[in-house]
Amino acid sequence: MKIIKDKVAKLSFVALLITMTAAMFYAPTASAHGEKSQAAFMRMRTIHWFDLNWSKEEVPVNDTMTISGKFLVFAGWPETVDKPEVSFLNVGIPGPVFIRAGSWIGGQLVPRSVSLELGEVYEFKVLLKARRPGDWHVHSMMNVQGGGPIIGPGKWVTITGSMSEFVNPVTTLTGQTINLETYALDNVYFWHAVWFAIAFAWLLFWIKRPMFVPRHIAVSTGKADTLISAGDKKVGMVFAVGTMVIVAASMGATNEKYPVTTPLQAGLLRGMKTYQMPESTVSVKVDDATYRVPGRAMQMTLTITNNGDSPVRLGEFNTAGVRFLDPAVHEDETSYPDDLLAEEGLTVSDNSPLAPGETRTVEVTASDAAWEVYRLADLIYDPDSRFAGLLFFWDENGTRQMVTVDAPLIPSFI
Repeated sequence: MKIIKDKVAKLSFVALLITMTAAMFYAPTASAHGEKSQAAFMRMRTIHWFDLNWSKEEVPVNDTMTISGKFLVFAGWPETVDKPEVSFLNVGIPGPVFIRAGSWIGGQLVPRSVSLELGEVYEFKVLLKARRPGDWHVHSMMNVQGGGPIIGPGKWVTITGSMSEFVNPVTTLTGQTINLETYALDNVYFWHAVWFAIAFAWLLFWIKRPMFVPRHIAVSTGKADTLISAGDKKVGMVFAVGTMVIVAASMGATNEKYPVTTPLQAGLLRGMKTYQMPESTVSVKVDDATYRVPGRAMQMTLTITNNGDSPVRLGEFNTAGVRFLDPAVHEDETSYPDDLLAEEGLTVSDNSPLAPGETRTVEVTASDAAWEVYRLADLIYDPDSRFAGLLFFWDENGTRQMVTVDAPLIPSFI
């Protein structure tokens, strides 16, 4: 009976080991869009991305493209999310299909985390180099310490060519030019094999010992001391000492071969240059806001005052990267992603030019299937059901003004 138990336990352990090994080499492909899984209030009340531009929709391997635009760090940042005092400009892509060749905020290179101020607008650019062929959804993204990744709008980009042709040359501080894609790859494989072999030998040594059930019985009956012999302890010491010798020897050899090294650079960049938007002469008060669930539309009652010297009209409402336009006032010419653009999604009860000094109360409706497709309507189920967004006004000369809005949102099911 004991022999049978030992064999069953050993076979179970071997099966577990095989399963874990197989899992190490299996990586399923993910195709979902991250912005849909992020809470609506996170996308509406944290970072507002606008004026985005993807420089290319198709790019060969080794060629570059840029994502550029502006973002507003919303002044009404939610209390449940840590402030963006430590933030990192990033991109949302499905793995290393691009490499990030450079990132800039306000014209300043930002290879590390930055501190952002609430209520400020920043201009940004990210330079990407194509690596893996395929159709990929490429997003702007801001990582906030304690708040997680705040993902922005995404657009499909096609990479053509062969991944085998990809190179990533860099010049070190000693003047040596290397290809980071393949540099010291043989050494990486070698050390993985060494440590895997040591770990596998350690496991094999214990497989010959009583396994789970017999060990449990021995411990339960007070015979735990019989499970480990003096020889086992000696073998354990050999493994421990051998591991330390290998680490020390390899570290010494590495330091001798590479005497000039620098640590990974950390720290925080402060005082980032902000982008000065034209001063707005339009003020907006949200009197009421409701979301009609059956009609997939948000309705706002706005009191708008024009304090400028030229008539203006409301042309766009932007929230969570979804743009609702009034085509009579403004049409998109930037090839913005179709699924995030409601070209006729904005209607205003009276959108005639608002004269200087005039105050008008209007009903504004932003309607499109994007409310449901991008799960923005989930906002009505939050304990703090508030919406936020950007309103853009244009005058007769094409000058644009931006106004932020933030107010409670009441659901309507009729």
